[in-house]
Amino acid sequence: MTQHVMEKSEIQFETTDHFPLHGTLMRGSGNGPMALISSAAAVPRGFYARFAEHLVSHHGFRAALTYDYRGVAGSQAPRHWKRPLLMRDWAHFDMPAALHRLELEAPDHPLVGIGQSFGGQVLALGGRSKRFSRYLMVATMTGYWGNTKPRFRVFSQMNLVGVPLATLLGRVPGQIGLGQTLPGTIFREWARWGRHPEYFFADPTMDAARRFAEVETPILVIGLTDDPWGTPKAQQALLKYYNRAPTEIRWISPEEAGGRVGHLGFFRSAFKDTLWQPAIDWLKR
Repeated sequence: MTQHVMEKSEIQFETTDHFPLHGTLMRGSGNGPMALISSAAAVPRGFYARFAEHLVSHHGFRAALTYDYRGVAGSQAPRHWKRPLLMRDWAHFDMPAALHRLELEAPDHPLVGIGQSFGGQVLALGGRSKRFSRYLMVATMTGYWGNTKPRFRVFSQMNLVGVPLATLLGRVPGQIGLGQTLPGTIFREWARWGRHPEYFFADPTMDAARRFAEVETPILVIGLTDDPWGTPKAQQALLKYYNRAPTEIRWISPEEAGGRVGHLGFFRSAFKDTLWQPAIDWLKR
């Protein structure tokens, strides 16, 4: 495998509603596609650094961008910010801003997307799906608690622990099982959607069903059999709305992967030969 020269930069860019976001941009000497990596909820961009570097240095991707949604890790609200931080803004403002910043590297260059969990939902909600030639979704699903396993532990974590903390403290500490501390307004919106069997598709202010039906981008969905959130039922609850996108689904067990994967483990570098390689081959097709 050819080793490509790579340059890594910490960058800041602004959304159309003027929120400052932080990202990490990998530029390479190859001429493969550019890749935008959209995180799972409350997971910092650094979690995807090894995967992004691998795309650029080992697979000839021209560039890869990871970024933090507003209110997560490096993208904290500036002091002058007055509007409530909402989860929907991760998709409506943050992903399109990150995509625009990546496009500045090479306008009109082929571009692919990678989204984990919530990062699989932003493809539709961001309204820019036509810009992606392919999209890899890992452990993506709706967040309805009734589709998770064990259901009542997830329900309790979100609604009996998280929501009271969000109201009392104005934030939810990452120690309850999240990757990072989340602003209370973001967590409460997430928990509210998660209490409904149709998730945010039941929220008329989201217009989600229409947005999902507009997507025609080819999608590869990777499900992990040991993922308590992304169960087959939870995955299908989301994918049924991507009804015009050519979709391929691959389920992977811990035995096939070579170890436990769970909801977040796919992007650990221990899986670069077993899990990363086939997914990257699909992205480069």
